[in-house]
Amino acid sequence: MTATGRIELMAPAGNFESMQAALDNGCDSVYFGVEQLNMRARATVNFTMDDLPEIARRCNEKNVRTYLTLNTIIYDHDLSVVKTLLTKAKEAGITAVIASDQAVIMTAKTMGIEVHISTQLNVTNIETVKFYSLFADTIVLSRELSLRQVKKITEDIEKEQIKGPSGNLVEIEIFGHGALCMAVSGKCYLSLHSHNSSANRGACKQNCRKKYTVIDQESGFEIEIDNEYMMSPKDLCTLDFLDQVIDSGIKVLKLEGRGRAADYVATVVKTYREAIDAYYEGTFTKEKINSWMEDLSTVYNRGFWSGYYLGQKLGEWSDNPGSSATQKKVYVGKGVHFFQKANVGEFKIEAYDIKQGDKILITGPSTGAQEMVIEEMYVNEKIAEKATKGDSCTFKLPFRIRLSDKLYKIVEV
Repeated sequence: MTATGRIELMAPAGNFESMQAALDNGCDSVYFGVEQLNMRARATVNFTMDDLPEIARRCNEKNVRTYLTLNTIIYDHDLSVVKTLLTKAKEAGITAVIASDQAVIMTAKTMGIEVHISTQLNVTNIETVKFYSLFADTIVLSRELSLRQVKKITEDIEKEQIKGPSGNLVEIEIFGHGALCMAVSGKCYLSLHSHNSSANRGACKQNCRKKYTVIDQESGFEIEIDNEYMMSPKDLCTLDFLDQVIDSGIKVLKLEGRGRAADYVATVVKTYREAIDAYYEGTFTKEKINSWMEDLSTVYNRGFWSGYYLGQKLGEWSDNPGSSATQKKVYVGKGVHFFQKANVGEFKIEAYDIKQGDKILITGPSTGAQEMVIEEMYVNEKIAEKATKGDSCTFKLPFRIRLSDKLYKIVEV
């Protein structure tokens, strides 16, 4: 929970672009992986150990907490890397480590690093919370619980005064938005069996996102099913019942998406930030919910459902292999120069045309993800309505760009 007494909004960061987007849009904490020992080892370009000081610096400037995900299965040959990584994290001032393997949990606790229990440990009851409270101050509950079950656990923590190593009451974290796995709390073995690539080592091959047919092997009869994507869950979305989520007593709301682009992170963090603030300010209305849902639908999604939080027993499945977003971004060009006194950015157009009135997106490791509409533009130093491949294009910006920032045009799907 934040110092203001509001729940903590926890954002994903797969690279510096996404991290900056999260910081710019109001997150309270970020979580990230370093190199291979995390559950998104192959889904994103992970940070390196050398990035840890910069991560801590950027986040500390905005009073944002930093969580290192070190939550894969750990083998003996990994232990020296674990110790080195935790040592570097402590030296850099990283807030906490998210862990599932007891070796990581014990090593971090011995080193005096705050521990958060990962959802991979499938915590579903108060007695398990009591056990892990010996090691951790925050516990991520299993994704399969209902809000009624979550509330029972948070009430029992208060009632029984279950405290973590810090001496404070254990805080409960749940997933709030993003991709869901078909397996219980993400412990899937399909990828390992089919490709010898373990999802539990951060190397999932996404078998569940493919089309399948069901055939009776004795008769050869193909069983008719209404959706060929029978193992691909829709994305979790709790925004339309966020008031119930907060009322359940959780302290941290986690947004999934370390494999997603910076514009996804910016939109999702901004939307949930507004919704959380509206709840506490008494302005969480149906009209706002409808507008927020429209915003969420503009970025990558497989369709939305409420997960198991409202008592649903079986999942809801997506009906296509990719995104159902209502908008997409098209690469246009890259940043060349920023004229600071005039607040003008110069771009080299390398692909798609842009014109006056277009909605654009600019991304970069320091820029994050910034959207705006072009009101006036110059092409090759002359005022113009359109820029095409090969042109040098300039226009006013309300923010600074850097060399090689990427420029995209946002188009309706």
